[in-house]
Amino acid sequence: MLKTILIILLFGSILSSCSDEKLPLVGIRESRLTPCPDSPNCVSSQGSDRAYTVEPLTYDSEAEKIIADLKVVVGSMKGATIVSESAAYLHVEFQSDVFRFIDDVEFMVDDMAKVVHVRSASRVGYYDFGVNRRRIEKIRQTWNLKKSQNR
Repeated sequence: MLKTILIILLFGSILSSCSDEKLPLVGIRESRLTPCPDSPNCVSSQGSDRAYTVEPLTYDSEAEKIIADLKVVVGSMKGATIVSESAAYLHVEFQSDVFRFIDDVEFMVDDMAKVVHVRSASRVGYYDFGVNRRRIEKIRQTWNLKKSQNR
């Protein structure tokens, strides 16, 4: 049993060190978030594969407040580090506790549609065991609670 745990920890640290070298595929291209890869470790509100699609966040306030409100929501979550932001875009890294894997979470404000498109993707690996979907749904839950308190 101890040998198995040591092997898992060694494997995790090797993958973690590799993840630092892998650059994230993030950003906005042609007014859209970067598409998810073919692997099932990414969800996006702009995805074409229904299995990996999530709904965007909605809002009814001023677009100028959205990024600030999102920073409050993700700032309350464990392992979050804000990487970059603009008036209509936010990139956040989430680091896992045990293996220190990094997932990239992005938000893009679409003021015409009054939605915030979201994307959450693992940098390494193939499966994410639903981590990215659960993270976006937790963000959605906190976002909706914050919206209802501001009314």
